[in-house]
Amino acid sequence: MQRRPLSTTGVTVSALAMGTMTFGGDADEEAARAMVHRCLDAGIDHFDTADVYNGGRSEEILGRLLEGVRDRVVIATKAYFPAGPGPNDRGSSRRHLLRSVEGSLDRLRTDRVDVFYLHRFDDHADLESSLRALEDLVRSGMVLYPAVSNFAAWQVAKALGIQALRSWSPLVAIQPMYNLVKRQAEVELLPMASSERLAVFPYSPLGGGLLSGRYGRTEERGSGRISDWPIYQVRYGSDSSMAVADEFRALAQEIGVHPAALAVAWVGSHPAVTAPLLGARSLHQLEAVLGATAIDMTPELRARISMLVPAPPPATDRNEEGRVPGPGVR
Repeated sequence: MQRRPLSTTGVTVSALAMGTMTFGGDADEEAARAMVHRCLDAGIDHFDTADVYNGGRSEEILGRLLEGVRDRVVIATKAYFPAGPGPNDRGSSRRHLLRSVEGSLDRLRTDRVDVFYLHRFDDHADLESSLRALEDLVRSGMVLYPAVSNFAAWQVAKALGIQALRSWSPLVAIQPMYNLVKRQAEVELLPMASSERLAVFPYSPLGGGLLSGRYGRTEERGSGRISDWPIYQVRYGSDSSMAVADEFRALAQEIGVHPAALAVAWVGSHPAVTAPLLGARSLHQLEAVLGATAIDMTPELRARISMLVPAPPPATDRNEEGRVPGPGVR
């Protein structure tokens, strides 16, 4: 397993990371145990969870399974979404962030969280106050490195500016959605991360299962995220997405690899990406995506896969410069 730097911290992590959103839900503790052991055997040492995953059960199971190997792994968790019935059991207020970390440490059976994400930008909380809470958590030793998930590039840049101004510990990582059919991160987030030397751990590399080989225009959808969850139906359930799934599956069959492994390898081949977050409900599903490490994602193969969907527009309106030489081209 290749290793990648966690920003400029001096810490390195495996080039694949294990997301545990299924633990305590679609994957019971026995299935989770099999997957964690397989990850460790494969050299994966970065595990990602959140306080809201299955009502905290994901953290509880992960904490039990990593006892005895805690110092070998890097654990990330998050806070923002409602974690209780109260009106203040959510968001990025100082109150909620401190209480969330306390609860996560208890469930994870550890004395520190290696990477702690603001799970989403909070439109109702002062960003500087949220960042000050992160700084206090770092100084307390409960959190080693702050990070953000689902932030726009300008929001990340604003946070980094505040932290630099106040001499606070800077963000070390971002966690955006990124896969073949959701490529918005390529426009500003990934270039920004490269510029600022931030680690990038993209989630949903299979597009909610769209690119796993199970879906297509003529496939029986059965049970799965796209079939069962309205949010995934909106993201990936369109006819155009199913058409991409068909073409992607055909390409994977042509070159003799599992579609899920190819989808993960494509995400991981972007130069700004540190490690895609794997997700699985069973050891069988995990084995399929672990095959990504054996795929030689050449620039030619990446380009061929990328051509299955339209490239996202550039960050400025000068989109002709990619095709026609102009005064801005050097």
